[in-house]
Amino acid sequence: MKLIYAIVSDDDSASVSKQLTKNGFFATKLASTGGFLMSGNTTFMVCTDDEKVDEVIEIIEASSKKRKQMVPSSATYGLGSYTPFPVEVTVGGATIFVTNVERFEKV
Repeated sequence: MKLIYAIVSDDDSASVSKQLTKNGFFATKLASTGGFLMSGNTTFMVCTDDEKVDEVIEIIEASSKKRKQMVPSSATYGLGSYTPFPVEVTVGGATIFVTNVERFEKV
């Protein structure tokens, strides 16, 4: 058994959840926040057989797309004055961890 942790953007959360359920996978959803952009994410926890790990990852990958976004930033100019300017960053996609599970029970 494997436990898959998948951190996806809140924008993709509904699509990932729908596709996992449609394909017979059960997931626990946790609200989480990214450290870089401080934006909302959803962390999915999916426990599955070893041979189905790639299928779960393919579903998550197909349902969570990367995209460009402008975000506010700030830089120091001169003597401590701050001037905000937008920076383009890539958001979305998924960060996935797969771990071994010694025991799994649904009670």
